Amino acid sequence: MLEPSIVKDEEVEYLIKDVHELYGYDFSQYSRASFKRRINRICLIDRFTSYAELRYTVMNDPEYLKRFVEEITVNVTEMFRDPSFFKALREDILPQLGTYPLIRIWVAGCSTGEEAYSIAILLKEAGLYHKCLIYGTDINPSVLEKARAGVFPIQQMKLYTENYILSGGKKEFSDYYTANYDSVRFDSSLKEKLILSTHNLVSDSSFNSFQLIICRNVLIYFDKTLQERVFKLFDESLENLGYLALGSKETLRFSNLDKNYNQVDDQKIWKKVEHH
Repeated sequence: MLEPSIVKDEEVEYLIKDVHELYGYDFSQYSRASFKRRINRICLIDRFTSYAELRYTVMNDPEYLKRFVEEITVNVTEMFRDPSFFKALREDILPQLGTYPLIRIWVAGCSTGEEAYSIAILLKEAGLYHKCLIYGTDINPSVLEKARAGVFPIQQMKLYTENYILSGGKKEFSDYYTANYDSVRFDSSLKEKLILSTHNLVSDSSFNSFQLIICRNVLIYFDKTLQERVFKLFDESLENLGYLALGSKETLRFSNLDKNYNQVDDQKIWKKVEHH
C-alpha cells in the first residue's frame, strides 16, 4: 500500500530552508526522495494533517525539532551487522592495527551505539582493547544518550548472537551483557575506551587522526556533493595506511579520492595509500 503523500516537493524545499536558517541543520543535500519519505512518515506518526501544521510545530517548538532531526537522520543499526564485514575486520584489519602503540578508531554516525560496542568486543577478543580509543559520533544527541546507557532490548539478542557467531566470535555472546526483564545492559568495561560526542559530518571539521574510520549506511542519504565533502573529511582524519570502512551500498570508487585508496577486500574496506 502506498502511503499518502502529505508534503509536496516544493514544501520540502521550504522546510529544508527554514530548518537551516532557524536551527543550522543543513538537509539541503540529503537525497530528496529519502527526505520526503521520512517527512511523510513523521506526519503520519505524529498525526499532522497538513504541511502547515508540521512546519508550525518544527519552527516554534525546539523540543519537537529534536524529534524531527532524529526521525530524519535515524539509522537502522544492529550489533555485528553484516557479520562478514566484522569477520574481515577481525581477521585482516585488526592484526595490522595491532602494530600501533595506540589505536584510534572513529565510528561515524554511530546512532545508538551497537556498532561501537561490537568494535569494543572485537578489540577485546583480539587482545588490543587496552591500547585503543573508540570515538562514536552522531548528529543526534538523544541516540548518543542511548549509546551511553548501553541498554538494548532483549528481543534483539537472538539476532545479535547469530551475527556475533557468524563474525567469528570467540566467546559466549551472553558473557558481554546482563539480562534484566525485557532489556539487557552491556558490560561497563565495553565503555571504558568509548568516547561519545555529537558531530555533524556535513559541517563539522576533523577532530583527531585515526587508523580506522567506520561509517556504514550513513552516506546513502547524502547526494554526491555532500558525499565528496564527507570523504574529504575522512581523508583529512585518516593516517597514511589507515583504513576506511563503508556500508554495502557505498563506495569510494567514483569519488575524487579513489586514486589515494586501494580496496582491501570485497567488504567495502579501503586502505589509504602512503603519500610522500
